[in-house]
Amino acid sequence: MARQKLVRAPTTASLPNNLRIPSSTPSLIKTLGKLSRQALLDLAFFWLDDRNVESFPPFLQQDEAEGPDNEALPYPAGETIEEIQQVYSDLQDRKGGKREVLDRILEGDWRNGITLRQLAMADLRYMDDHPASLRWTALELSRVGKQSPQQSPDWSGSVPRIQAATFVQALQREISPLVKAHYHLGRSATLPLTLLRIFVVDSPYQSPAQSAEIFTDSSRIIYVAFPDSCPFIYTSITASGSKTAPSTSSVATDTRTLQRLVRDAIPKALSRPQARFSLNATSLAAKNLPTLLTLRGPGRSTVSNGAFSIFADAALEGSPLDPRPSNTVAPEDHIGIDPAETDSGRDSTKRKSNSLEGGALSPLSKQRRMAVHSRFGTESSIAQAPLDRLDIRLLDRPGSDDEDTVPAVSLTFSGSNVISGLRKLAELGVVDPERMPSWMTGEESVSVATVRGGQRLQKDV
Repeated sequence: MARQKLVRAPTTASLPNNLRIPSSTPSLIKTLGKLSRQALLDLAFFWLDDRNVESFPPFLQQDEAEGPDNEALPYPAGETIEEIQQVYSDLQDRKGGKREVLDRILEGDWRNGITLRQLAMADLRYMDDHPASLRWTALELSRVGKQSPQQSPDWSGSVPRIQAATFVQALQREISPLVKAHYHLGRSATLPLTLLRIFVVDSPYQSPAQSAEIFTDSSRIIYVAFPDSCPFIYTSITASGSKTAPSTSSVATDTRTLQRLVRDAIPKALSRPQARFSLNATSLAAKNLPTLLTLRGPGRSTVSNGAFSIFADAALEGSPLDPRPSNTVAPEDHIGIDPAETDSGRDSTKRKSNSLEGGALSPLSKQRRMAVHSRFGTESSIAQAPLDRLDIRLLDRPGSDDEDTVPAVSLTFSGSNVISGLRKLAELGVVDPERMPSWMTGEESVSVATVRGGQRLQKDV
């Protein structure tokens, strides 16, 4: 009897969770190898849990007839799930390297392959362990037609609620005509947000006949983070694999097109009749999710940065809008300056610890320190939300009054904490803190600033 020919037809369905990647794929080994030993063990325990084992079945002795050359593999197949669970419990109880756990997973218990869902879970676990591993951009949800573009949306406690399953289905309907994707939603174990991982391939088929390496290509992955009770969304694209990817016009290999495609689809997926939303740029990008949560999150510090952080941190009593004078805390008490430090005839341990020079503060140094604190606010607020990059584009050209949108000068500050570094320059007297614009002191909480006439444009050009 002639063998029936397999017919593959295009479909708009998403890639299935159980699509397997061969365990011998080099890029898969590298991806899982980024995880720590404990992270690998935690994933194995989760996959073997009674509630999850049907979704992530390990290789058992009863499956040996289906797998070729299993006798040559270094790990014998387990007879039962309980036996395999005991193996990982023994690995948990003793010390060792992560390589033995990784080999046990790929060459032993999941030798038939790692599914797309397992790979997505591994990626999200790595992000939990390394919150600064990706660069994120903050976007703000706004209602269409409810306010002018210059106005900030007034949510009045009605931030749209995201139903995970409904949202993914709506997003899939928006994207499926153009690309094939796999979606995985997970809750962060360390931060108050939900993460969506989207992997995209340029194939219209349910099981694309692609190289196994394509499923671990980071240039095809976009992450979307939804913080709790907050009208902001964070997006990230990892483009590390795009340098070696072939140059094509495919939407799945063009990271900018992919980012725009997903960003355009997100507000449509969140919208419903009589409630339409759009996404607006916030001029903030950072390689640190806690920073975005601090500066564009549900906390009160969202609008209490820079000089106003003294009120958010309860360093001063009262309110900046209170017309009544407040004599509860003197400025010297707030910033830790002893009035006696200005007397050159006195010396103390406290004076040395509070002085930049290690001796008495001169009136000029005291004035400068007061100015630095009045512009930058508390040091703790800067440390809690470090910006690793600040891009400034100056549009003013000497001798020209044209409304040119091409930057005359572009400046980039980079480091572990840019605002803290600028603060240090002000403390040393390198720059004048009283003349520094608010977008350089952290008050506006932006990492990108387009400036004309000394003022930051609210909408970058």
